[in-house]
Amino acid sequence: MNAHANPRPAVRSDWTREEIAALFDLPFNDLLWQAQAAHRASHEANAVQLSTLLSIKTGGCPEDCGYCNQSVHAETGLKATKLMDVRAVLQAAAQAKDAGSTRFCMGAAWRNPKDRDMPAIVEMVQGVRQMGMETCMTLGMLTEDQARTLADAGLDYYNHNIDTAPERYDQVITTRTFEDRIETLEHVREAGINVCCGGIVGMGETRADRVGFIHALATLPVHPESVPVNALVPVKGTVLGDMLADTPLAKIDEIEFVRTVAVARITMPASMVRLSAGRESMSDAAQALCFMAGANSIFTGDKLLTTDNAGDDRDAALFARLGVTPMAAECKVELAAE
Repeated sequence: MNAHANPRPAVRSDWTREEIAALFDLPFNDLLWQAQAAHRASHEANAVQLSTLLSIKTGGCPEDCGYCNQSVHAETGLKATKLMDVRAVLQAAAQAKDAGSTRFCMGAAWRNPKDRDMPAIVEMVQGVRQMGMETCMTLGMLTEDQARTLADAGLDYYNHNIDTAPERYDQVITTRTFEDRIETLEHVREAGINVCCGGIVGMGETRADRVGFIHALATLPVHPESVPVNALVPVKGTVLGDMLADTPLAKIDEIEFVRTVAVARITMPASMVRLSAGRESMSDAAQALCFMAGANSIFTGDKLLTTDNAGDDRDAALFARLGVTPMAAECKVELAAE
């Protein structure tokens, strides 16, 4: 950690919407200064975690998420697949490790996993952990028993995004509720698994909606250990893709995106803040500002599930220009016990 780092900011779960809105309204330089100070107090200043995300079961999901091309309600031509063979998943994990990733994330397009799928899922988790990598799964909603099974297998993180502000949730998804998401997060937390939870911006929402999104995360009893911030990738054939593809709302303003990252860092100072979907269309300057704002994790590779990603070569070139180094597994600074 930087020898001149500031004292660690207090980790609060009592943020008000008014406080969060005031952060969004700060002059841009003041906001970034606060975010960078919060970042350096709890994290390595110039280290970014490399994670790889693999779709282990693609398409055919019964949910109607307006942003997702894997929904059966979308008309994107994407063909549904069965759950990948365990050996193929572990081979992909080994390749990701060789490319520098320290966390391997596995995603399945399910509303919820079936119990018959759990033995294979457990094998995947155990196999990746044996390689010395952190493991993350996103499989949809979980029962208490399924969360405990994943915990017993050694799963490090479970991803379950809240997607957007609670009050806007039913405008994006109707086949589940915001409360359904919170219930699974509670099962994951109670099982002792780290929580990975964020959402998507650029879905036509207002700044007030982004305030509500950050507020919902920052007021959880325990902050997510990992907070992915996605920029919508409009896909033709999805509800939001068709609605926003030809409008100015299709791509969130880069400065506003950086503001969202900065507010996430200030309100959740100990969390890893990950630049996720949408990086492939961001300028290098915008990504550099996101790192200044406190983002310290990215997904590597050419694909994020089924959409394009920036790619390893571009990332390596950007890191070299910025003096950023890939984070070793032990680089994250843990908060001292209260």
